[in-house]
Amino acid sequence: MKTEILQHYQATPEGQEAEAILRTCVHCGFCTATCPTYQELSDERDGPRGRIYLIKQLLETDEVSERTRTHLDRCLTCRSCETTCPSGVQYGRLVDIGRGIIEQKLERPAGERLMRWGLRKILPYPARFGSLLKLGQAFQPLLPGALKQKMPPKRTASPWPQQRHERVMLALAGCAQSSAAPNTNAATARVLDRLGITLVEAPDAGCCGAVSYHLSAHDEGLDFMRRNIDAWWPAVEAGCEAIVMTASGCGAMVQEYGHLLRNDPAYAEKAARISALTKDIGEVLSAEDLGSLKVQVAGKVAVHCPCTLQHAMKQGGVVEKVLKQVGFELAQTRDKHLCCGSAGTYSILQPELSQRLLDNKLKALTCDEPERIVTSNIGCQLHLETKAGVPVQHWIELLDMD
Repeated sequence: MKTEILQHYQATPEGQEAEAILRTCVHCGFCTATCPTYQELSDERDGPRGRIYLIKQLLETDEVSERTRTHLDRCLTCRSCETTCPSGVQYGRLVDIGRGIIEQKLERPAGERLMRWGLRKILPYPARFGSLLKLGQAFQPLLPGALKQKMPPKRTASPWPQQRHERVMLALAGCAQSSAAPNTNAATARVLDRLGITLVEAPDAGCCGAVSYHLSAHDEGLDFMRRNIDAWWPAVEAGCEAIVMTASGCGAMVQEYGHLLRNDPAYAEKAARISALTKDIGEVLSAEDLGSLKVQVAGKVAVHCPCTLQHAMKQGGVVEKVLKQVGFELAQTRDKHLCCGSAGTYSILQPELSQRLLDNKLKALTCDEPERIVTSNIGCQLHLETKAGVPVQHWIELLDMD
């Protein structure tokens, strides 16, 4: 694609990156076939190709409208288009850059600003989010219908194993998952313990930075990333094998640390090392001998592969492989490439479209009448269970049933 980017954008690293991405696009339109929002809305501007043109127009004219922002806001950043694209267009990076510029140039209405500020000040902080979650659960019967439906059930964590092994891996407690599904990392620790691996959490590590970064608060997101690198670095220097991600949304973000901090002289090298060490728990287990895992196999399981796992981390099919290896019967599903509509804060900021995508995904996941649905990402788990009709949990918990 030919570009004529304005000079003041060409002078910035983000502008240079955006121009390089734009020039790889041949506007073939293959991406529209796998874009969830285009499939729902049938509007070229609500598909990747149309959004690419909108960002190109912004960088070439320095003009932006509320309509342009609306079409970019509707993007899930699921990156299904990247998996489909024959030219390797890095659309996810391009849309982050475009949104960041628009956020600086065009002020949002007060209500939108307040909502986005509140999300950034609550979700990334486990103590704040956890306290509000407990309050909501306590008063759930009194909540309005939509909020009542979103409230997850109370969950507790079983104890972590106490013995120590020579092999050590790090885990990210995260923000929402540590409060809403605390057993996920505990179950992971017990499974790895049976394989001779100790899993530890760095107490000073926090939000991966995705909430802030994808809400166009880029500097704030980068600060979260730097704090995590500092928290993990002693364990990295001590020889930990991997940084294990049990939330693929976080995993996709942490694997981007090296790229996002490449121009930071103090953190570039460390960030690249952190990204290289980051693996989803499915990738970790697929490299291990699972013969020692004796699990209680019960019922047909539908596997939901989050967009961040299949399109960003490129680990599609790994969970299914592991579950089949230990003996689970997997239900047939459809449209595996399409997003469930959770997409971080998307289900809050775009509720109507998110619900349409959720209904589509649940039909695709339950067509073979599974007894439960499993996933690899806390946001998807919480979103799916609001309407699923069957239990929804992280798949690692199935391997913890002995």
